[in-house]
Amino acid sequence: MPNTNGHGARRAVLYGRVSTQEQATKGYSLAQQLEALRQHAAREGYEVVEEVTDPGQSGASLERPGLDRVRDLVAAGGVSVVLAQDRDRFAREPAYHYLLKREFEEHGCKLKALNDHGDESPEGELTDGILDQLAKYERAKIAERTRRGKLRKAREGKVVATMKPPYGFRYNKLRDGLVVHELEMVVVEKIFRLAVDGLGTNAIQSRLYHENIPSPKGSRSWQRSFIKRLVMNDLYRPHTYEETVELVSAEVAATLDPAKEYGIRWWNRVSQKVRQVAEADGNGQRRYRRRTTATRRNREEWVAVPVPAYLPRLLVDQARALMATHRSPERKHLARQWELRGLVRCSCGVLMGTHTTTANEKPYHYYKCFRRSDYKRGICEQKSLRAK
Repeated sequence: MPNTNGHGARRAVLYGRVSTQEQATKGYSLAQQLEALRQHAAREGYEVVEEVTDPGQSGASLERPGLDRVRDLVAAGGVSVVLAQDRDRFAREPAYHYLLKREFEEHGCKLKALNDHGDESPEGELTDGILDQLAKYERAKIAERTRRGKLRKAREGKVVATMKPPYGFRYNKLRDGLVVHELEMVVVEKIFRLAVDGLGTNAIQSRLYHENIPSPKGSRSWQRSFIKRLVMNDLYRPHTYEETVELVSAEVAATLDPAKEYGIRWWNRVSQKVRQVAEADGNGQRRYRRRTTATRRNREEWVAVPVPAYLPRLLVDQARALMATHRSPERKHLARQWELRGLVRCSCGVLMGTHTTTANEKPYHYYKCFRRSDYKRGICEQKSLRAK
């Protein structure tokens, strides 16, 4: 692959990235980043090949749509430099930055940020490496202070607000407590009553869909996993005053009303790590999704936060007992060896299941979209795929 550095036109790819949180708290702007990069490219005499952005993408992973596009452009050749406003726009992890740099060097391309402090000498690389590690250390300290602050707030009996409140609730004006949202809580009660009537998650999902009850995301499709988590969540199970005071500190217990019941919102119950992965979508393109790994903490680390109760205790306990007994039937005798079972995804993003039908005593095997199976037509138009 020819190296264009110093030979002919110097061609640059401009790269900007921002996560939602950074844009809200630090004032980062893709437009501002690209404008600064255009000015730099003009001063240095670069010909801009393409401007690539990654809106709402974390720098904790290299698997990003925009960055993949940049890597493809560099691999195709003819790119002299990839420019970003700050070094952490490429990656927050110094090791990832190093990998990108070496990958681009193989194609005669440089990785350059406007806030680079060192030059290309060993001393310059050492300077940038030290600064990267210091920035990583500072981010870790900020994250730890934030975590401890949220933990302290929960121990004071205050709700730690996330982007959206739990279904059936809204945040109060101070965003440190929950209040019941009547319209959604009626739907919650309906789900519990359907569970008490013996319906499993599949049947409840279908009933909500056909009654045109919107999901928490506003769509007609309800996730079966969400329905089960809702039924089993202590947030909706009333606890007596005596039960609640056993779970909270004396200071929080002093604020509770002995005549009331409380739901429990647990904080610090799991440790979650989120990473983005790229996978083939079956059409020669990449699909990106976030994969969450959750590790349950020890019981003594959990923090209970009392919230208003709404549902009858007997209703909740009956629904939970019945829901716990529902198990998907285990398929011991498969119609054939399904090589792609659990691996194939529909064009709508949902895993595809297996289906066998018979015509004239001859079996036909297909991969079928779960969403289409759950809701019939109208949600997903992907046809079944014949298994060979």
